Amino acid sequence: MARLLLLPPVAFALLLGLSALCSLLLGRLAAHLHAQPPQAAERLEPYACGEERSEGPSQPDYRQFFPFAYFFTIAHVVALIVATMPRGSPAAAGLAAAMLACAAALVHVLLRR
Repeated sequence: MARLLLLPPVAFALLLGLSALCSLLLGRLAAHLHAQPPQAAERLEPYACGEERSEGPSQPDYRQFFPFAYFFTIAHVVALIVATMPRGSPAAAGLAAAMLACAAALVHVLLRR
């Protein structure tokens, strides 16, 4: 019986049936919850952390976000490449040192004011 459950078509059919059952039950629960009318007009207002909502459109400013996003991208890519280089190879060690130097230069240029 255990071998039968491990067959991919059987496991797929069981998980598909379980997913359909969960979807059906959660769909009925959602329909039941949404059938009740809202109790107050404030429930239709967007959540604004307890502050009064301004009526104008929001203008997000991403000028400060992008340098940090680029910094983390550079840091993660360099960390991934350096961490996956083979040990004991002088060429790999030199390449890792060169990548770290380039990343340091990029971060210096990126975060200077």
